[in-house]
Amino acid sequence: MAGVRVEARPALSTDSSPQLLGPVQIRSLAEELGVRPTKTLGQNFVHDANTVRRIVTASGITREDTVLEVGPGLGSLTLALLAVAGSVVAVEIDPVLAGRLPTTIAHFAPGQVDDFSVVLADAMKVHAADLPSSPTALVANLPYNVAVPVLLHLMAEIPTLATALVMVQAEVADRLAAGPGSRVYGVPSVKARYYGTVSRAGAVGRNVFWPEPKVESGLVRIERTDTYPDDADFRRRVFAVIDAAFAQRRKTLRAALAGWAGGAPEAERRLRAAGIEPSTRGERLDIDDFVRLAQVEPV
Repeated sequence: MAGVRVEARPALSTDSSPQLLGPVQIRSLAEELGVRPTKTLGQNFVHDANTVRRIVTASGITREDTVLEVGPGLGSLTLALLAVAGSVVAVEIDPVLAGRLPTTIAHFAPGQVDDFSVVLADAMKVHAADLPSSPTALVANLPYNVAVPVLLHLMAEIPTLATALVMVQAEVADRLAAGPGSRVYGVPSVKARYYGTVSRAGAVGRNVFWPEPKVESGLVRIERTDTYPDDADFRRRVFAVIDAAFAQRRKTLRAALAGWAGGAPEAERRLRAAGIEPSTRGERLDIDDFVRLAQVEPV
């Protein structure tokens, strides 16, 4: 098991409608727990109710969904998710925050206590078997220092995720949503497209966080398409080609893929077999091109 499940505690209120957290409640909870947000864990807590409502709306979740939330922190987004989703499974790495979440849910959303569970774990080590149920949607304010690895890991490890709506650093959001030929198109852009269609879903200002980050934030949405095999070995082969193509971004693919293929002549042969001009650069290929290339057998 990657984590320990923490059970919800008895409700502290009889009001069954979820109440969202504001700046006063966020600071009060943090003070109660002795929590000082850390850069190490990428902690910036959302304290604006309208923002969390907007995130939930952009996610498109319904009562049919079981939502996976990563890094719930003090629970501001969690409460908004519980107001709309069928259930929420939160993965939290901080034991103090994970331990307090059930009480927060019981106090601010007593009617949803049975719809919530928290797993104390590092999201980078979570597998489907570690969760109490099979989530259909990922909705999260991801820690910015590990956002892309966490997103790709969860999409790979939890095939039941049909959609993902994540808040990340604006620059990372642009990168994830970029298409071939874009200046910021790169490894994250292509790998995210292995799982489905990727699009920008909005911007988020700095003033809705505590503490206020030094960067702007953006929302990215992924709609899983299952176009490519849900097979770890096949995916590794495709991702190895992607990594090699962008490791030397300004070189032609014939040169950039020489190490991967075992020499420039073999790289050229494989490229031509996949219908790709060897003088092309990696930034011009889409995910379909990389998948075809990975499927060409070596001599």
